[in-house]
Amino acid sequence: MPELAGRIADAFAARIREQEESSLSPLAVRSYESRGRRVEEDECGLRTPFQRDRDRIVHSKSFRRLKHKTQVFIDPKGDHYRTRLTHTLETAGISRTVARALRLNEDLTEAIAVGHDLGHPPFGHTGEEALDEVLFERFGRRFRHNEQSLRVVEVLERDGRGLNLTEEVRDGILQHTGAGDPATLEGKIVRLVDRVAYINHDIDDALRAGILSPGDLPREDLELLGPTGARRIDRLVHDIVETSAEAGDIVQSEEIGRAMLNLRAFMFERVYLGPAAHEPRETATATVRRIFEHLVEHPSDLPAGRPGDLSEQVTDYVAGMTDRFALAWH
Repeated sequence: MPELAGRIADAFAARIREQEESSLSPLAVRSYESRGRRVEEDECGLRTPFQRDRDRIVHSKSFRRLKHKTQVFIDPKGDHYRTRLTHTLETAGISRTVARALRLNEDLTEAIAVGHDLGHPPFGHTGEEALDEVLFERFGRRFRHNEQSLRVVEVLERDGRGLNLTEEVRDGILQHTGAGDPATLEGKIVRLVDRVAYINHDIDDALRAGILSPGDLPREDLELLGPTGARRIDRLVHDIVETSAEAGDIVQSEEIGRAMLNLRAFMFERVYLGPAAHEPRETATATVRRIFEHLVEHPSDLPAGRPGDLSEQVTDYVAGMTDRFALAWH
């Protein structure tokens, strides 16, 4: 048996190279043509470099903590609301579907998707805004969760050694939001699908919570995209695939893209920043600010051995908290 395993491992990379050359689009990143890792290391005999990146992320502490970081609702009273972890898994699944249809690298796409929100602080977008504000007030710096996600994989995981991911995965994680643009089409898939996923599952959760009723949703956009989350995602994915295949880039059609942005604007007005979210937002903001300010004034309460200056140590600690840990600590 060991001899058989050795023969398979010896031939693995050559077989994957051959498969990718015959099956992937010319625009896809090849698994063994990565721009590399910061620290050179031997290849695995049974996994591509991007599979290894995915596994390192999934086995990390930061990934496990996502199950207790709320997507929209703070400490929801129910078992079926999305968390940052379920959002990540939904994003990864949809992203792989798009990558496969466009004959791009599924392993790279998945690795970026599972790592894109590792740096998200507790309490969703509210927590990110609160941490950004107090960090700027105290130290003149800004907080962006995509930059923190990159810091997690480069610096914080493995007791400061980082995960030593490939350049393509690090780029996709950093550029999944913000002003920049991913260097690969696989990264561009995750950037777009991230929105597809959270807009639709956040609508589902808002309906479940009673914040919205079906009649509240924008009728014209639903007529175009579909009446249910599953139908909307299917419509959006088909549009991305067909439009991108024609364009040679990852894009949406103008009509479908506009309808999705309309739904996003609606969710910000009615759910994320609406009246029903006012009290939970106040709680989340106060919690983040008080923890941050206390740690700045009492740095001895920080865990020992954390990298960086005081602003980085406090930011890293607060951003890494789950909702329940932050509420209990507060």
